[in-house]
Amino acid sequence: MLPEKLSTDLTSLREGEARLAILIEMVVAGDGTVQDSDIYRASVCNRAKLAYNSVAAWLDGRGPAPPRLLAVPGLDEQLRIQDRVAQAMKGLRHRHGALTLDTLEARAVFDGDVLSDLRPDEKNRAEELIEDFMIAANSVTAKYLKRQGFSSLRRVLRSPKRWDRIVTLATGLGERLPPEPSTLALEEFLVKRRQADPERFADLSLSVVKLLGSGEYALELPGERLEGHFGLAVKDYTHSTAPNRRFPDLLTQRLLKAALAGKPPPYGNDELAALAQHCTEQEDQAAKVERQVRKSAAALLSRRASASGSTPS
Repeated sequence: MLPEKLSTDLTSLREGEARLAILIEMVVAGDGTVQDSDIYRASVCNRAKLAYNSVAAWLDGRGPAPPRLLAVPGLDEQLRIQDRVAQAMKGLRHRHGALTLDTLEARAVFDGDVLSDLRPDEKNRAEELIEDFMIAANSVTAKYLKRQGFSSLRRVLRSPKRWDRIVTLATGLGERLPPEPSTLALEEFLVKRRQADPERFADLSLSVVKLLGSGEYALELPGERLEGHFGLAVKDYTHSTAPNRRFPDLLTQRLLKAALAGKPPPYGNDELAALAQHCTEQEDQAAKVERQVRKSAAALLSRRASASGSTPS
């Protein structure tokens, strides 16, 4: 994240305070298709600070509506509408071949400053709602920059080079995949396996993710068309929705601001290409650090449990 003064204050949607923003407006049909969109600068005000877990429980019918949600007239119905729209957009993506994957990552739990446990960090419906709108917003942003004749920093997950190993993996489970990469066929296989063996689906998902390879940032020039995002089944895709924690998003928002103001791009093509490579390399390094930290945390908890004679949870 950015320095605390920025990430928790100046760039944070604090309740009751106006914030400058780039607003992405979308008209979404009942089937999840984005039929029209616009991008403009605006001032926004957060009327209620809500938490993912409590909103998810309410959406799923497992808990009451959060008090702050009920305190703002009409917000409950607005969230219900947003949830329906997000589910429709997700359904459309999966019909186009977006992959159903369920990889569990460990979340560190602290007692003060002391690591006390590692627990699965599972997504919930509220988090998925935000994710679905972010995916749509990122696609709208990429298409907008293309229409403006701007070069852009795309987020790409290329067609997997190790598709033959994914085919072999499916064959070992009694399923067949075509010899050439197909998101639709892979998604059908994943859905079938999730239903057949839900307990082992996270392990299967992890194997598929490793074989798909890592995403990367790439420069797309005006008139070009790069590969899209194989896992999301989206052709035009960038990262733009988290400028306070990801540098590629900040770059994209700078491009957007220039396009909206009718100014020339703030970066040349050579500079954008170098930044794309740099961001990809830094992301790979950060991922290695995260994996090492999780392994170290697990080893620490295991050693502590062995010393006390208990079993880690």
